[in-house]
Amino acid sequence: LALDLQESLYSSKVLNAVKPEKDVDGLSSINLGRLIHGDAYNYLVPPAACAVMELLEDLGGKTVLLVGASGAVGAALQCMLQREGAVTVSCQWKAPQLQTKLHDADVVVVCSTKRDDVLLSWIKPGTTVISCSLHLLSERWIQSQQYRKWDLRCLKLQPLSPVPSDIEISRAQSPKAVDVLAKEIGLLTDEIEIYGQTKAKVRLSLLERLKDQPDGKYVLVAGITPTPLGEGKSTVTIGLVQALTAHLSINSFACLRQPSQGPTFGVKGGAAGGGYAQVIPMEEFNLHLTGDIHAITAANNLLAAAIDARILHENTQSDKALYNRLVPAVNGVRGFSAIQLARLRRLGIYKTDPDTLTEEEVRKFARLDIDPSTITWQRVVDTNDRFLRKITVGQAQFDIAVASEIMAILALTTSLQDMKERLGKMVVANDKKGEPVTAEDLGVTGALAVLMKDAIKPTLMQTLEGTPVFVHAGPFANIAHGNSSVLADKIALKLVGEKGFVVTEAGFGADIGMEKFFNIKCRASGLVPSVVVLVATVRALKMHGGGPNVTAGAPLKKEYTEENLQLVAGGCCNLQKQIQIAQLFGVPVVVAVNIFKTDSAAEVDLVCKIAKQSGAFDAVPCNHWSAGGGGAVKLAQAVEEAARQKTSFKYLYSLELPIVEKIRIIAQKVYGAQDIELSPAAQSQVDRYTQQGFGNLPICMAKTHLSLSHQPERKGVPTGFILPISDVRASIGAGFIYPLVGTMSTMPGLPTRPCFYDIDLDPITEEVKGLF
Repeated sequence: LALDLQESLYSSKVLNAVKPEKDVDGLSSINLGRLIHGDAYNYLVPPAACAVMELLEDLGGKTVLLVGASGAVGAALQCMLQREGAVTVSCQWKAPQLQTKLHDADVVVVCSTKRDDVLLSWIKPGTTVISCSLHLLSERWIQSQQYRKWDLRCLKLQPLSPVPSDIEISRAQSPKAVDVLAKEIGLLTDEIEIYGQTKAKVRLSLLERLKDQPDGKYVLVAGITPTPLGEGKSTVTIGLVQALTAHLSINSFACLRQPSQGPTFGVKGGAAGGGYAQVIPMEEFNLHLTGDIHAITAANNLLAAAIDARILHENTQSDKALYNRLVPAVNGVRGFSAIQLARLRRLGIYKTDPDTLTEEEVRKFARLDIDPSTITWQRVVDTNDRFLRKITVGQAQFDIAVASEIMAILALTTSLQDMKERLGKMVVANDKKGEPVTAEDLGVTGALAVLMKDAIKPTLMQTLEGTPVFVHAGPFANIAHGNSSVLADKIALKLVGEKGFVVTEAGFGADIGMEKFFNIKCRASGLVPSVVVLVATVRALKMHGGGPNVTAGAPLKKEYTEENLQLVAGGCCNLQKQIQIAQLFGVPVVVAVNIFKTDSAAEVDLVCKIAKQSGAFDAVPCNHWSAGGGGAVKLAQAVEEAARQKTSFKYLYSLELPIVEKIRIIAQKVYGAQDIELSPAAQSQVDRYTQQGFGNLPICMAKTHLSLSHQPERKGVPTGFILPISDVRASIGAGFIYPLVGTMSTMPGLPTRPCFYDIDLDPITEEVKGLF
């Protein structure tokens, strides 16, 4: 226990609260008394005093000035110096004779922080000066705890060829116990909540403890417009942090989204990275994790039920009966709850006694008058269930759980208080006067926060090489911003320290995920990115260069498995465009070419050459999938070098611009559209949101990720198109307006042959099989 007291509290009353037998620093009155009275054996000397005496020799006859000395340390020093034959003089910094005493001293011992106007010229040449300022020493000790390199035991990899399946690789590695990992990276025992052997929740109190710690470097992994197979952004993210931490001994953290059960059992399989660059245990990563998505499902559907219940009860009861049930007498006493008092204040009613409201005030308080035709709040389930797109329950349909606004709020919130406020601001419908109705109006905010109180804490896991990973939030990358949580990034940036790196990943292509990261997530967090890593594959570039369609589950055509420099060169236009998009924000770009075994050296060299010619800071081939972090060392070095560059980060648009103008800027500058075209319904919603005071929110475009345009089949860099905006919706709690480009489904469907055909459980060993 290091006790760092203010000088005003540095009194014997405080120090003597410690039992003498526990006083290892010799600061209590009992120890000091034994020292002064010459008890030769039965006393302890303050370490600072011992250190001063160790440094000084031949003190006989010398004048030693103690400046700012007080309490046990000062008294001990004076006693020990006098025993060695020194003449001791004490003086405080504010004393008028300080300058004279400093000039006359042979030795000056500084025991407290120096006054700013004291000049070094006051001390005569040749004087020995020793600083034992307790404040300075404690600051240095605290810094040594905060800024140290992690004492991390990395796990060894023995890559095999051919590379086994992801789950076989995951099982072949023995992860560290999560409490061991937590200790290695500087977490305290009471800052983690352990879930099993290999994952733990991290408490937000850590942010307060490390609030004065400088942040590390902030790196975003984005990608070019992908094929339906994906181009390995998660794998690059994991490979990069494995290279930084396990191979270059630089503190680094990966921050990833939690995968949804829908795609896991549907079209994608696991989402923990891949090959020798993945999060382990991968089956725990992909299946439930710590239950955050289930908490979101429960909170979302509680709010949906509250809407229906309120409409029913308002339709079937008089004002008086409704009011009496909303504010019942409990044990003969009638009172408003805290959330009801807040609603009264919003209505301009400042009464606290339920029996004093007028009939008009009762009606205003009790009736929300929800217009059922305006309800926007959907029920959710974390499964790809196509049937639920059309089924109607009252006036609502179903979305996948990760499309819930509550998930977007989880990803963008900065504290528990902020999350509560955001949950309360969620607009679920309009009333019959056209005014928004919120979760706060329904009185459900506190209950939603209770369901989300554990989900707000990031989950700590590890990579195959034993480096730390935060898994937190997984907002839909279409109608939400598709990035992991602000809180995970903020905590990780404190834990890595000033010279460390936090690598986070954006969903889909850079035109969607990266643009939303900069314009939405960075606004919410206040964090400034240092580098963009843009992931490209030869396969995707060939597709953009005119190659045949790539279909999930179907074998690749020969154009993708044989060398074809013409297709690669033709497709690099997409890579060039995505580099240019990153440069709009003033952030340096490092291109990571994710290598597949069918890629030729000439193809990879061509991509790197074109990327550098197109303005990338560097372009590096990466073999992390087959070699682990060792295959991404060159990428890590390039990122480290790029992070030293001066950035001129800027947002793409001002929030003060009209909604339509912000949409147009994204369409033209990012997608390359000629202009936008709003449907009458979309224009009507824009007018409504502007009138309701929501016009100053950022824009979160809901668009296909398979093309820079709104048409998935248009590859490369489409130009001259008009971007159709079919509808405009709002996530007021999350804090953005989301226009729908064309038709966007918020409930995916299962393919003909879903991944669940391959997933099984061994009833004897309880091992999961077939998960990617």
